[in-house]
Amino acid sequence: MTRGDQRERDRQRAQARRPVAKGRDDGLTPEQRRERDAKALQEKAARKAAQAAGGGDAKGGKGAGKNAGKK
Repeated sequence: MTRGDQRERDRQRAQARRPVAKGRDDGLTPEQRRERDAKALQEKAARKAAQAAGGGDAKGGKGAGKNAGKK
């Protein structure tokens, strides 16, 4: 057995162990994806603005962390 053959077998084994790259399989064009993402960001910003206007007692905010009240 030559060293070149061993390298080839090692490459094949490594390739078989690698997970299959799924890629973007959502069926959207880049333009559609941008529109979807922009809409999601706008909705998120609106929720955050409403939360800030309403006092922010849902999640997050100042003082609501793990160590709140500790000295």
